[in-house]
This record gives sequence, C-alpha cells and structure tokens, in this order.
Amino acid sequence: MQKSPGLTPYLFLIPACAIIGGFVLYPMLHAIAASLTDYNMITESRFVGADNYRKLIKDPFFWNSLGNTLLYLIVVVPFLVIAPIFLALLVNKSLAGIKVFRAIFYLPVITSLVVTGLIWKWVYEEQGILNYFLLSTGITDNPVAFLTDPANALFSVMAVTIWTGLGYYMVIYLAGLQSIPKHLYEAAEVEGISKWQQTIHITIPLLKPSIAIVAVMSSIAAMKVFEEVYVMTQGGPLDATKTLVYFIYQSAFEEFEMGYASAAGVVLFLLTLGLSMINLFVLRKR
Repeated sequence: MQKSPGLTPYLFLIPACAIIGGFVLYPMLHAIAASLTDYNMITESRFVGADNYRKLIKDPFFWNSLGNTLLYLIVVVPFLVIAPIFLALLVNKSLAGIKVFRAIFYLPVITSLVVTGLIWKWVYEEQGILNYFLLSTGITDNPVAFLTDPANALFSVMAVTIWTGLGYYMVIYLAGLQSIPKHLYEAAEVEGISKWQQTIHITIPLLKPSIAIVAVMSSIAAMKVFEEVYVMTQGGPLDATKTLVYFIYQSAFEEFEMGYASAAGVVLFLLTLGLSMINLFVLRKR
C-alpha cells in the first residue's frame, strides 16, 4: 500500500505561493481596490465607486492611448511571431561560427532598453546616421522626421521594439526546431519533398506550441510597452506615441491620480488577459 505524502508537498509550495501572493496577487487586489477610490497620495482617499471608470470612458486621452496600444499590437506582434521563425531556421545549422551569429542576434535582448532607446533616438535624429544614409544614397531629398512627425513617430518606436525582440523569440523557436526529430526530414528528402515544403508541412506544424508561446508573450509585451516610449518620445509628438502604460504612468506619477491610474491599469489587465486567452484558444483549435 502506497504511503500518503501528507502535507510535505504543500510545505514545499509555501515559499512560491508566498512570493506570488506578496508580489502579484496582493498588488493586483490593491490596484482593484484603489481604482474604486480617489486615492492621490496626498489627501485621504474616499470611495467613489465606478466614477474612475466613467471618467475613463469620457476621456479622449485614454481612448487615444488605447488606440495607439492596439495599433502597436496589430503591427508588432505579427512581425515578432513570423520573422523570428526564419531567423531560427537560418541559425539552426551546423556551420562554423554559427554560435557567433546566434550571439549577435541575441545581443539586443540583453542590452538595456534605456540604452537601446537612447541609441535609436540618436539614429533617428534629423542629423543622425539613418538620415545621413537616406540623403547620401538619394532615397530622400530632405531629412525624415522619424520621432518628431506624428505620422512617423509610433512606427519608428515599433521598429525598435521589433528589433529588440527578434533575438529573444528566435531562441524560443530555435529550441523548438532542435526538438523536431531529424528522421522526419530524412524521410521527406527520400520522398523528394523540397526544403520549402518541409518547412510548411513539417516545421511549422511542429512549432505550434512555440508559436503559441511567442504569440502570447509578444502580445503581452506590446500591450505594456513603456521604456521605448519614455526614452525616445515621452508620448509625443502630440500624444502620437502615448500608449496605455504611458498614460497610466502620467496619471499616477505626474498628475498623482492614483485611483484613476489604477482604473486604467485594471482595464489594461483585463484586455491583456482576454487577448492571451483568445490567442491560446485560437492556436489550440488549430
């Protein structure tokens, strides 16, 4: 007769549960509670019910920030889901020096986003290296206002997010590629199936778990983008790059409307949770 483990497994779970409860669950519950008050860190908070949420609905700056965030999501996520697959296929070779290329592709991931943002801000300047290249090659006659033109600014910041994330998601796909049995490709080659058909019919289907992970992680990252915006544009010009997280930051730490910022944070949490569940459901059905 097998002996019951008793309370031992639960005792091992206590440290992890304490950390999650203290650093995830409690702040989340506190934010929900704060969203129902007029907490501002100065005066005593009062319960205001759903007033902060009603204010959000009527706030054009909130809707502008939400629109920018959704546009960020629509543009960035497909790039971060698809492009790293081809990078992973490229570096998944047994070639001399391939580890060096993997390290180079991964280098932006381990570089501080503040440093990355400052470098790209310099690259994007009207007297920066990118405009110098465009002018010297005759692609454009005038410097491009990458960060000072509302039409260009958000897409310029998106490019930095994509460049930064490619190496990270490439590694996830690379791990998935190396777990695919080699005999499947060998059998396909015997049957005369081309490399492209092998990629479509063998590689992509077997990478679905990795694709699901990347889709969820990149969606969450796109919804909570902040550092690039803070360093490069600070929400400008004319709020063209103000995302939902930057809106929360301004409401909380510049206007000291903590209750209002908490309400926006709850909305962001619900949107991110819903999006993640949809991603997992769609990919699981396929």
